[in-house]
Amino acid sequence: MITGRSRQTIADLISGRSGVTPEMAVSLAAAFGNKPADWLRLDATFRLSQVGNAHDIERRARLFSIAPIRDIQKREWIKTATDLNELETELKSFFGLDSLNGELTFPVATRRRVNLPSLNVAERAWVFRARQLASALLVERPFSADRMESCEKRLRQLAAYPKEARHLPKVLAEYGIRFVVIEPLPSVRIDGATFWIDAEPVIAVSIRYDRIDGFWFTLMHELAHVRNGDALSVDTDMVDAAMGRTVTPEDDEVECRANEQAAALLIPRQEMESFVRRVGPRYSKERVIQFAHKVKIHPGIVVGQLHYRDEIGYSALRGLLAKVRNIVTGTALTDGWNKTIAPGLL
Repeated sequence: MITGRSRQTIADLISGRSGVTPEMAVSLAAAFGNKPADWLRLDATFRLSQVGNAHDIERRARLFSIAPIRDIQKREWIKTATDLNELETELKSFFGLDSLNGELTFPVATRRRVNLPSLNVAERAWVFRARQLASALLVERPFSADRMESCEKRLRQLAAYPKEARHLPKVLAEYGIRFVVIEPLPSVRIDGATFWIDAEPVIAVSIRYDRIDGFWFTLMHELAHVRNGDALSVDTDMVDAAMGRTVTPEDDEVECRANEQAAALLIPRQEMESFVRRVGPRYSKERVIQFAHKVKIHPGIVVGQLHYRDEIGYSALRGLLAKVRNIVTGTALTDGWNKTIAPGLL
């Protein structure tokens, strides 16, 4: 060989399996009568062409920063795309937007757009999925704020018995409120959200923790947002897994108001405070059940409020915290929790 290299070495170079080293560049330049730098430049150009278009890399990074692509593909919220154009089309459809440039916004009933609160990309996707599912629901009657008191009374009656939660979606629909359940994606810490579609309120819950107290507090908290006309509220970590009680930033006036109203809807404040004064700190199972019967609510909800007030420890009276997730998801439009949305529904 003119270059003094073996046939295999030249074959690997031609096929692209090996690159042009400075020594090889010198040999090639001597053989072909050009400069070693020419061969190094040509090799670098070839190698860069194999990496891909820089614009495509930036575009892919942008799309993957908008949503947890693999997680929502796994949940079949979007189709598995083979190229960037298809992936972008899927995301536009999922978010209901014409363009993915700039900040994602969330349409609300007042025909104005609002930025989502500070959520991670998975939580943001969860909220949009809730809106997508809720858009497929119909309500039996138009929503009217004048009927909220009647709605609250009906719901409180359901809270007295775990199995009655199966009627929740129908009751809410009768009052013009859409209701959906969305199992969280990894890293989603949302318990509930409230927003509006075509002047009709939507309540979405995750039921992250299968406890009757956490479920009904979250539901009533979101209902309070509906009563107060809050345009978009996304509530994270309302039910703390470690402490077993509701938690919300105390400096948030909107959330504090919803907390207070939710607690009072379930157990009148005066009744709860009277029980605490009379019984505390000796909260036996029998006394909690007697009080629950008196105020016509499930004992687990009493336990939840005692947890919140730090009247009892997290491990106390856990046997009264009935499970409701399977009951609720058995009748509600649910994505996840062993429920699959049929293709073509949305």
